[in-house]
Amino acid sequence: MTKLGTTLESRDAAAMNGILSETKVPEVTLIFWIIKIAATTLGETGGDTVTMTWLHANQNAHSHGYLIGTGIFLTLLAVLVVWQTLAPKFHPFLYWATIVASTTAGTTMADFADRSLGIGYTGGSTLLFLCLMSTLALWYWSQGSISVQTVNTPKVETFYWVAITFSQTLGTALGDWAADTGGLGYGDGSLVFGAGLVLLAGLYFWTDISRVFLFWAAFILTRPLGATMGDLLDKPIKHGGFDLSRPMASAVIALFILCCIVILPQRAGTHPGAASETAT
Repeated sequence: MTKLGTTLESRDAAAMNGILSETKVPEVTLIFWIIKIAATTLGETGGDTVTMTWLHANQNAHSHGYLIGTGIFLTLLAVLVVWQTLAPKFHPFLYWATIVASTTAGTTMADFADRSLGIGYTGGSTLLFLCLMSTLALWYWSQGSISVQTVNTPKVETFYWVAITFSQTLGTALGDWAADTGGLGYGDGSLVFGAGLVLLAGLYFWTDISRVFLFWAAFILTRPLGATMGDLLDKPIKHGGFDLSRPMASAVIALFILCCIVILPQRAGTHPGAASETAT
């Protein structure tokens, strides 16, 4: 029997005995990260489809297109977060729909802050970084942990989704900053953020650095990777992109995510259950 098989059997036995109980988020595996990167790319192309292709906000940053797009996606995100919080258990389609809503909201919010409010990429990234760090600090102060393995109560879920939304928005701003202000362009920007994820994977496998820290670092980095990949797909050729149709690119990525969810089943993550606490 393989080590993986033994681990899974031990986990299942522990869950049956009440030692472990399920969280409301998926187990963090390679499948999780594949879908996460696709979702962040969809967030970029989907958000740009609404604000730029349909509302033409890129033609006039003060036309309220970014503000309208932000209102649409924040409303959708709020509805899905409430639904996700009220759900009694982890549902893959609901969870990833909420993630996609957070990435599209992150795209439009970052664009609104950078372009309509005139904060710029550097100012927007700094502001969003402070918001994310404040959220994680408050979460840790309230619960004593910011591990995703603790996402099993409405209060913790609230912290989780606020942190997720800020991280998605920060990632968008970072991607734009690297590609434009940093002068990397969309292709080189994707390579830089991809290399960053490879480095984090190496730290995960070969060091004892906090897994909680590595998770949030990777979660943040997947967003600018998705943002630069999305921009690479749909930005004009003269700006370093492939000039693909934003709606078509969004539809293809959405189909890919759906196929991953259906073909590659996910299981909920686990956290120490009440039974283990009462047994000690």
